[in-house]
Amino acid sequence: MTQNLSNEKSKMTYAEEENDTSRPLFGASAWKILIIDDEPDIHKITQLSLNDFEFAGRGVEFLNAYSAEEAKVILQKYDDIAIALVDVVMENEHAGLDLVKYIREELHNEFVRLILRTGQPGQAPERKVICEYDINDYKEKTELTSQKLHSTIYTSLRSYRDLKALENNRRGLEHIIHASAHLFTLSKINEFIQGVLEQLVALLYLGDDAFYVGCECLAFEQDEGNATVVAATGRFADSVGESPIDSLDPHVYSLVYEAHKNKHSILREKEFVGYFEPHPGREDVVYVNSHHPLSQNDLGLIELFLHNVSIAYENVILRNEIEGTQRDMLYMLGESIETRSKDTGQHVRRVATYCKLIALGAGLSEHEAEIIEIASPLHDFGKIGIPDSILHKPGKLTEDEWKIMKTHATIGQDLLKNSKREILKAASIIAGQHHEYWNGSGYPNGLKGKEIHLYARIGAVADVFDALGSRRCYKEAWSMADVIVYLKEQSGNQFDPELIDWVISNIELMKQVREEYPDSH
Repeated sequence: MTQNLSNEKSKMTYAEEENDTSRPLFGASAWKILIIDDEPDIHKITQLSLNDFEFAGRGVEFLNAYSAEEAKVILQKYDDIAIALVDVVMENEHAGLDLVKYIREELHNEFVRLILRTGQPGQAPERKVICEYDINDYKEKTELTSQKLHSTIYTSLRSYRDLKALENNRRGLEHIIHASAHLFTLSKINEFIQGVLEQLVALLYLGDDAFYVGCECLAFEQDEGNATVVAATGRFADSVGESPIDSLDPHVYSLVYEAHKNKHSILREKEFVGYFEPHPGREDVVYVNSHHPLSQNDLGLIELFLHNVSIAYENVILRNEIEGTQRDMLYMLGESIETRSKDTGQHVRRVATYCKLIALGAGLSEHEAEIIEIASPLHDFGKIGIPDSILHKPGKLTEDEWKIMKTHATIGQDLLKNSKREILKAASIIAGQHHEYWNGSGYPNGLKGKEIHLYARIGAVADVFDALGSRRCYKEAWSMADVIVYLKEQSGNQFDPELIDWVISNIELMKQVREEYPDSH
């Protein structure tokens, strides 16, 4: 269901302001300013001048270094220093200039705004320094009056804020680009949401504190444990994967609870809680906290965020619904073939699960492993063309009957090979080659070694492993010890030895599959 967000404003309510104005703004940490100077009086005068300074709702925090070496230690410790006021002459005549190079070239810190201050301008001429060093301003100490210092700090903080916003926006875009390639999988939707959230925070000049809550239950107030934080920034980052009631402070949680309970968005001057339903049965909440009042343009961007997430999530659900339907149909078709050949039980599901485990163990990607898992139920699809008299014969087949039985591999391959679908193409390979032997003595084409497609080699091991351990109309189930002995004997003969080594080394995983899907008899 694509949500119509044009009604969002009509559903929005304005929360009453709290009387307690002493509550600190979430994420409103002070801007860090590093003063680097060997004269203690310069530190005192600078701090006194900027003591009540405020920018974008945040005050300032001072860090003090009395030499270039002390400054290096502090810069290594903190990566969020907004401004460094650097004296040129300290341990030596060019200590400040060397420190600038260290910051830019060794720490690779491009964000901190470097303001060079000197009491001896002749030691470091302004034009030469500005041209040769990556600094953002150059001031003589005598010209830095209180007013000019305020102006310099204000413009530098604005520049630092904008650079950090651009970096956050770039990081968010990277998340989105990375997630977009795999967007139609549930495992990647949270990464997509995280990327959009980070871009939203950057575009609005919000604090780093924002999160997105996905509630899987219909009634949040009745079953709060089903709600989960799926994306977050700043101080909320550690809450991802947790329940909001366990990870959020009471004030934020109360807003989230109210928005969900009343099914509407809430706007406070600097806080927004957005409620929306990206899909029937799922209700989501997004919380953002700003250092400045949110404008109508800001709300428009937030609504765009909600809209994009709604569409993305709806597409994910639709894609997974289609894939789930395909998977179920292939399972049912595979099981119908097994039923026709009197091989009842959970053989098809076990073989599919074995195939995925072995494929991952062989180093295939998650995608390829899932393709093999979905395609493998059709490994005996060709049995649909084998007469019942042969398929259901309890005793040993005659030579002529065995020739007919072996044609099921070619029949299955031919029936499936004309499809352009990745899953059915894989099923055709498995159906046609899963009776080929590693030593070349198999059928129908006598393929040898790696001439046999890896999908078919995996399918062969999975099929035989399960068949040996299962009761059939013509035999009883083998013990696991006997199955392992057979696999070892046929390693390098019937089967790919590397796959057999993996199965034997991970036999407990294989046994767990049989326990999960036991035969009814």
